Amino acid sequence: MQIGYVFPGQGAQAVGMLADLRDAFAHLDERLHQASKIINEDLVALVTNGPEERLNDTEITQPVMLATSVALFEIWREAGGAAPSAVAGHSLGEYSALTAAGVFEFSDAIALVHERGKLMQAAVPRGEGAMAAVLGLELDELSAICDGVDGVVTPANINSPGQVVIAGAAGSVQAVVDRVLSEGDKRKRVVPLDVSVPSHCELMRPAAEGVERLLTEVTMNDPSCPVFQNVDAQATNSVPAIRDRLIRQLTAPVRWADCATAMVASGCETLIECGPGKVLTGLARRIDRAMNCKAIGSIDDFNTALEAVA
Repeated sequence: MQIGYVFPGQGAQAVGMLADLRDAFAHLDERLHQASKIINEDLVALVTNGPEERLNDTEITQPVMLATSVALFEIWREAGGAAPSAVAGHSLGEYSALTAAGVFEFSDAIALVHERGKLMQAAVPRGEGAMAAVLGLELDELSAICDGVDGVVTPANINSPGQVVIAGAAGSVQAVVDRVLSEGDKRKRVVPLDVSVPSHCELMRPAAEGVERLLTEVTMNDPSCPVFQNVDAQATNSVPAIRDRLIRQLTAPVRWADCATAMVASGCETLIECGPGKVLTGLARRIDRAMNCKAIGSIDDFNTALEAVA
């Protein structure tokens, strides 16, 4: 059986996450302790007790998500899970996927995403940007609404049919939200996202320039399997191509529905979601009900999934 591994991005974190798995597998806290030393922040305490506001700071969220997602992948593999036929990650999760595929060393990846988070926060001061999930509206129609609004606002995460996240300047995002809801169609819903930066839009241009510099300084290896990247949902085994797409990722939309579909089309019979929560598993059902995606973010789900693909 060919297995693809997918890794969630920011938004899946929560105080107390993965508690039962952390009790069962010391490796999760070991990775968090390693990351803590690299960024000089007690991530074990933050994940266990909060405060939530600090956990949600992008410079903290990014290393927390990478450390726990990669550790969960490693635990799964140690338990007998198959080697990946392909990997992909949603937004920040792309760095977790690349680490699982051996492109980055763990310590380098933690330092990299920590600095990436700082660059992203510096690009747009807190409160000046926003993101919101729009449900029940097709991409073309939503794009047209964004184009008709002053300021920066654009589709940022194309997650599944009828679920697209927009990002941009706070006022511009609100203007799009108001237009979407003004028609009174109850099938259309908007969910503001609790994020500290508006990712994947032109406001991240300064951060992209900083990440380009960081990526020239870090060691990158050829991946052990194809990596489907967000900007074009294409698989690559080339370090220069991976680097270029990571830079473009900050200002380009995440084409997640296309990534998941492409992984399945490449031969992946099952996708395993490595990280807290079930965000990507839920999206898989919206993308294609026949898509087989299994979350392993709790001990019960971990054991059930392992038995199913053994």
